[in-house]
Amino acid sequence: MIEERRSIRKYKNKNVSHEQIEAIVKAAILAPSAKNRQPWKYIVYTGEEKSKLLDVMENALEKENKNHTLLPKSSFGLPDAFNTLRIMREAPVIIIVMNINGKSPFEPIGTDERVSEICDSLSIGASIENMILKATEIGLGTLWIANTCFAYKDMIDFINSPGQLIGAVTVGYADEKPLPRPRKSIDEVLEYR
Repeated sequence: MIEERRSIRKYKNKNVSHEQIEAIVKAAILAPSAKNRQPWKYIVYTGEEKSKLLDVMENALEKENKNHTLLPKSSFGLPDAFNTLRIMREAPVIIIVMNINGKSPFEPIGTDERVSEICDSLSIGASIENMILKATEIGLGTLWIANTCFAYKDMIDFINSPGQLIGAVTVGYADEKPLPRPRKSIDEVLEYR
């Protein structure tokens, strides 16, 4: 299953059932987590609510594109964020991923909190990996999204749920079959001592 997983950027106009969503979230919550904190929360957006969420994201991206105030050193990534928004609009399901223990990345935090945040982010990453592998297994395509960072403040206000917005995952039936992306060789990433 790992070898078959792809990042999907084109989706068919076909609904995903609640049973399918619950199957992938059940897989997600089986992930290991630091100190068994299970810091994840998933909020599913479809239909009109998805459109409202993405309208908020689009308006925030437009503001950031004009002013470069939220992430000025990362503004080179805004064109990709707009493309991600297009993909999110096409996908039938958006799953927002929250860290229930986290705070805004725009607030200062102490070293102990930072270490906990890193551990929770790693745990959530494992959870998302479980989610997208299960989706692949049951015939769905996904895209793991971090471009919500450019619209963070507006999106978190709209989502109105405590915690830190980690990102999103699009879910739907793939309307493309991408080839595998290049990977570093084992010699580049593995070192024995």
